[in-house]
Amino acid sequence: MRNIIHKLLLFITLGVLITSCDDRELATLNTDANSTLTLSQSSLILAQFEDGENVLTANWTEPDFGFNASASYKLLIDFETGDFSNPQTVVLDDSFEKVFTKEELNSKLLSLDADPNTATNFKFVIETKLSDYKKLLSDPVSITLTAYPSILDLSTTWGVVGSATPNGWNGPDLPFFQTGEANIYAAYVTLNGGLIKFRENNSWTLNYGDDGVDGTLEQDGANIPVSAGSYKIVINLNDLTYTITPFSWGIVGDATPNGWNGPDIELKYDEYSNTFRAIAVLTDGDIKFRMNNAWDFSYGDTDADGTLESENGANITVTAGIYLVTLNLTDPDNPFYIMEDSKLWGIVGDATPNGWNGPDVKFRRDFSSNDEIWVIDSITLTDGSIKFRNNDSWDLSYGDNDNDGTLESDNGANIPVTAGTYKIVLDFSDQANPTYTKTLL
Repeated sequence: MRNIIHKLLLFITLGVLITSCDDRELATLNTDANSTLTLSQSSLILAQFEDGENVLTANWTEPDFGFNASASYKLLIDFETGDFSNPQTVVLDDSFEKVFTKEELNSKLLSLDADPNTATNFKFVIETKLSDYKKLLSDPVSITLTAYPSILDLSTTWGVVGSATPNGWNGPDLPFFQTGEANIYAAYVTLNGGLIKFRENNSWTLNYGDDGVDGTLEQDGANIPVSAGSYKIVINLNDLTYTITPFSWGIVGDATPNGWNGPDIELKYDEYSNTFRAIAVLTDGDIKFRMNNAWDFSYGDTDADGTLESENGANITVTAGIYLVTLNLTDPDNPFYIMEDSKLWGIVGDATPNGWNGPDVKFRRDFSSNDEIWVIDSITLTDGSIKFRNNDSWDLSYGDNDNDGTLESDNGANIPVTAGTYKIVLDFSDQANPTYTKTLL
């Protein structure tokens, strides 16, 4: 009788153990259950595609688990020689298809520290997760990919020159950057109404114009007329063609001087950080970012977290102040903005166009240096005196007591100037001892 009871207890205990384990994995999971991954391409040079274009599709099959499983999937990306110990990961839905845009795929490759503009072998796998203790990896699929740099490569010898550029016909020229395609270069520029040409090495030895204003380039060709505005210029030296496309970003809203109807506060392209920037004087209110002074494409911030959402993104609430606004679109899938307190420097005085009452002629911030340097590229002054002040106000101003190029705040003496056209630079690299230079053009 006691043996029968022992056997009965043993049978019940085994039943409990079996039902308490994850019998789906331990008892019924097919030994050959796994996904099969396929890629739509075996080799890609990402820079050859247009922005936003779909470039690669990954498809995978649902494994035959042998039971109804609630699985989750990830796509893992690593170098061909890697072991997936530190891969780039893409969380997948249950559609069994993932379509990559050029920018998204490029971002993943750069996050792996892939060398831009270099053909590199990678491998992709599908990770199927059944539980914290059971994961399946598909067989890897190899692909050769060439990434492009996220920070623009300005190591070209080509530039835009002309009366429409800030530096005129003598340069230095506005630089083109590498696109990743041989002999095709692009530049973001803000131009005045006037004329431009394209030349190499800031020299007239090799230059191109357009004799027929038809989008084709001729060596030593005619000057190209342009209207004032911000543009993206692309020159193709393979077939000697070019395009000039309006392209600007701005800040609009009731916190801006021109309200919701604009014109917007223009954000200037900064090639040194590959961002769009502006010093903006704002009031209490709301703003958004939009392209080309139109609502065809705009950004707001739904969660007020600094990341941007397109089209229906919420208005961004700001308090009155002077801000350095930076719009970062280097990763189109994760655009963001930064607003930092700033100053807005100007030049005032009876030698300036608007006299001592202003409004002052404003400096632009030079972003080529991490130091705070401000520049007026060209200003015509008459015989008289000048000073420098912040935001059209005497709350903070600088003069020069000894006329030695070193600035003294508030009660610093007026700076005498003679009539002429000048380039003026304010240098706050040493905040305790700021300096300035004025160069006769």
